[in-house]
Amino acid sequence: MSNDVKALRVRVSGRVQGVSFRYWTLREAEALGLSGWVRNEPDGTVSALIKGAEPAVDAMLERLREGPSAARVSQVTSQSADPAEAPPDFRITG
Repeated sequence: MSNDVKALRVRVSGRVQGVSFRYWTLREAEALGLSGWVRNEPDGTVSALIKGAEPAVDAMLERLREGPSAARVSQVTSQSADPAEAPPDFRITG
């Protein structure tokens, strides 16, 4: 397993607002030792920046595809991001 640092910008679509998605993401990210942020977007999606060891980032991406029990995730897109953009902890913004 690689411990290289990886960072991704992620956008999650579906029924992802009003279902505690951001708080669930915060707890999952902290459990995996990730830093970054999550926020609701005006178009009804949720955006996140996740940074950490490559296996943990990959695991978080898989968890985001499922989401919390009340959510209905229809799509998850991701792209590489600059690790320097992530804060030192994981937080809910905006």
